[in-house]
Amino acid sequence: MDTDAALAQALPAAVRARLLSARLSGAEARLVLDGEGLDAAARDALEHAARAGLAAQGLAAHIAVLGSKAPAALKTAPGATPAPPRIIAIASGKGGVGKSTLAANLAVALHRLGRRVGLVDADIYGPSAPRLMGNAAMRATAHDKRLIPVASAFGPAVLSMAHLVEPGKALAWRGPMAAGALGQLIAADWGTPETGGAELLIVDLPPGTGDVQLTMVQRHKPAGAVIVSTPQDLALIDAARAVQLFAQTGVPIIGLVENMAGYLCPHCGAVSDPFGSGGAEAMAREMGLDFLGRIPLTLAIRAASDAGTPPAAGDTPEAQGFARIAARLAAWLDAHNA
Repeated sequence: MDTDAALAQALPAAVRARLLSARLSGAEARLVLDGEGLDAAARDALEHAARAGLAAQGLAAHIAVLGSKAPAALKTAPGATPAPPRIIAIASGKGGVGKSTLAANLAVALHRLGRRVGLVDADIYGPSAPRLMGNAAMRATAHDKRLIPVASAFGPAVLSMAHLVEPGKALAWRGPMAAGALGQLIAADWGTPETGGAELLIVDLPPGTGDVQLTMVQRHKPAGAVIVSTPQDLALIDAARAVQLFAQTGVPIIGLVENMAGYLCPHCGAVSDPFGSGGAEAMAREMGLDFLGRIPLTLAIRAASDAGTPPAAGDTPEAQGFARIAARLAAWLDAHNA
């Protein structure tokens, strides 16, 4: 449990009894509460009590209430199997282009649009989603041989190898082992749409076009893929290979995102382009693909990501960039809801 003891003790007793995680960052508290078995009114009352307790301490609040609502009115016919979550792969041809940051923030932005989203960190060798989502200290559990996703204070639950192994431990696994681990993360108990579970999984793939990517395509059949690149020519060459992999295996390319697209100096306000400008947009145009948007290179995104506070959870200019890309992704999902 990732809990700040002093913060927890200052909460009302009814909230403490349902507290799964409490984390304090400056003047902002992030709580995860257990709402299992509570009806809508009781869940609202629990959240209201938590917010009131935090407000009395002068703290802003991010609160997630997890668990199945009661009663759960099933929408599927008796005996029917609920549809599994749709998978969106976030991919790149090379590392260091900010793919994981984009994946985490897209998951948060989609949640804010009302989508039920889970985040899978499929970068087995270099997992970073737990750090980005502020739940790196938490550990995944299992039930009936299925992993239980780890809660976050920003909406999407998360699963990563970092939730399963000792912090800082290197994994010297061959490709088949890594691909098998990915399968366990995706086949976790993400719940069902009828009980508030994930309808959509954002899967942050490792860079490249190897075993893990092929396993994703062949076994788990993503509904679509988002390709991330910086404007730099070397990154675009590798991004084109990622496009080819998904095209050859029949996975639709939703579009390209240009990350680190210009640096705004916080002192003088001048914009510079250390990685070039417009390269991903030009490549999308040449390949007949949609361009979903660009995210700038800013100190604010770097600092918030290091602190485990996804910028997309706020209302800053950085958050708006992620929100616009998430809105285009949501529109694509609605248009391809087959």
